[in-house]
Amino acid sequence: MATKKKRASGGGPSSMKRFQSAESQRRYARQAREAGKKIGFVPTMGAFHKGHLSLIRKARRQNDMVVVSIFVNPLQFGPDEDFDRYPRDLARDLDLAREAGIDAAFIPEPSELYPPAFSSKVTVGPLSERMCGAKRPGHFDGVCTVVLKLLGIVQPHRVYLGEKDAQQLVVLQRMVADLNVDVKVVSCPTVREKDGLAMSSRNAYLSPEHREQAGRLYEALRMAQREILMGQMRDPAKLESRMRGLITEESEIEIEYIEMVDPETLEPRPVLVGRVLIALAASLGETRLIDNITVNVPGGRMAEGFGSAAK
Repeated sequence: MATKKKRASGGGPSSMKRFQSAESQRRYARQAREAGKKIGFVPTMGAFHKGHLSLIRKARRQNDMVVVSIFVNPLQFGPDEDFDRYPRDLARDLDLAREAGIDAAFIPEPSELYPPAFSSKVTVGPLSERMCGAKRPGHFDGVCTVVLKLLGIVQPHRVYLGEKDAQQLVVLQRMVADLNVDVKVVSCPTVREKDGLAMSSRNAYLSPEHREQAGRLYEALRMAQREILMGQMRDPAKLESRMRGLITEESEIEIEYIEMVDPETLEPRPVLVGRVLIALAASLGETRLIDNITVNVPGGRMAEGFGSAAK
């Protein structure tokens, strides 16, 4: 009688390891690989929420071992951004990670990844200069640099990234492809609150009043989806105008951008055809929020005929 193959469980409350030095983490990964184990990796800045835990769970299902990094990366914050006040609760994060069954947590100090002589950075080019990159110059250079370093240290077979950070996902996919990094990028769906707000560590900054208004962002994305799928809307300018009206009416939300772009190149769609990424960034008080949705526009390239004549 055939026996069911037992999946390596790994992790567990009593077996989670912690590493602070890159060499210790690298040695651990090397031993795991030599033993034939597949490593899944979830890079984070901590302040865990259900979105982080969904990445860990997916990595747990698909790999023999799961490594999580917790590192608030100074290289991706601008001089006037929230590096100093970014939420940090290492003890809580480690408890949640342990309960989720990870095998190892890599928790380096900034000096471990960026010693005094550090001077090299990764630049991805035009993909990182639009949308969020236009308002946060150097941000994606910092993201790519730290992720490339972490991939070299953790040596995973798969790395798990959330679709909420759509531009970051595209930028990192491009970096991995361009630099021939031997890892599979696994994208994971956005996890949302009951009112649709995308889960984010920065949501903790929101006042009760602002938190109530923040649901408008997803409401506008869903409205855009309906207009495209049911109303045959193909004009991005008209759709953006309707989204702006819905978001800002009787609210304190300040819109940074609303973009409708190709989901792979991030180039603007002059007419809404094919797959379209609708992405936005906005602020409520001092809290910056981002969200997105991808829509498969009916009609294929024939839809170009609608153009600006669409509703």
